[in-house]
Amino acid sequence: MTRARALKKVIRARAARTGERYTTARRHVLKTLEPRPSDAHVRASPPAVATRRSGISDAKFAERTGHGLDYWFEVLDRFGAVDKGHTAAARHLSEAHRVEGWYAQGITVAYERARGVRAVNQRCDGEYEVSVSKTIAADARTVIAVLRDRGRQRTLAEVDAELVQALRTALGSQSAKGFVVRADGLGRFRYKWKDSTVQLYLVPKQGKVSFVATNSRLAGSAMVEERRARWRAVLTALATLVRS
Repeated sequence: MTRARALKKVIRARAARTGERYTTARRHVLKTLEPRPSDAHVRASPPAVATRRSGISDAKFAERTGHGLDYWFEVLDRFGAVDKGHTAAARHLSEAHRVEGWYAQGITVAYERARGVRAVNQRCDGEYEVSVSKTIAADARTVIAVLRDRGRQRTLAEVDAELVQALRTALGSQSAKGFVVRADGLGRFRYKWKDSTVQLYLVPKQGKVSFVATNSRLAGSAMVEERRARWRAVLTALATLVRS
């Protein structure tokens, strides 16, 4: 949906809700798009640590949306985003303020963390996850072949026996599809590890491949760093095996 169509949709929705004429509703909606000073009830600006989330700086948000995070946090405060939830907040930024969808999501996540609604590595549904990546000098099929090789599996198991055993079991399962590699070289594989879910991605990258391991449905924040360390160790060992 284009920004113009999204704006018209918001205006019509207000007109239907309030009984106002279209031009009156449009004037009120456009007023919300103008920069406004902080209201008395708006909470204090978030600390500096909250101005960078998901690798995106406050300056980048300002470049792509016209405003920094402090401004957007005030917008979401006025909207009542803490009570209305993640989906409604992101939609409000997208439809009422014409923020691109990806950046609307990023702003909402940063806001939730700054307001204590969401912890780092916590998803909007309350679950925790962690992602670890490693660039490997090979293509996706070569990396998959190494992962399936029994001898190299034993070498990786010396780094983390439990993690590698779970992967080995999943790869050998009759019910699992295993790695699926698309025509463009992107590979992916999903499986269960105890009560968590693992998503593995192999993303082509200029003659190399970025191996991304995302471990979700973790029991809590304490588990995030533990899994991060374990995946980093195994992916580092894998990169060495591929080169050997």
